[in-house]
Amino acid sequence: MPIIVNLDIILAKRGMKSNELAEQVGITTANLSILKTRKAKAIRFSTLEAICKALECQPSDILEYVED
Repeated sequence: MPIIVNLDIILAKRGMKSNELAEQVGITTANLSILKTRKAKAIRFSTLEAICKALECQPSDILEYVED
């Protein structure tokens, strides 16, 4: 898939655990895991906004496009 999710990298840089982020964003840890493992087919802008707010980052820090 040409969209890469760098959520693990940002979490590590911020010293934050997945369950902490999920709680702050208001999603389940299972849904966050689906996003982190690149199994998600879509993400709501409101969820992406909440993740960026919690991690103090930009969407481009989390999502990256790489041509096949």
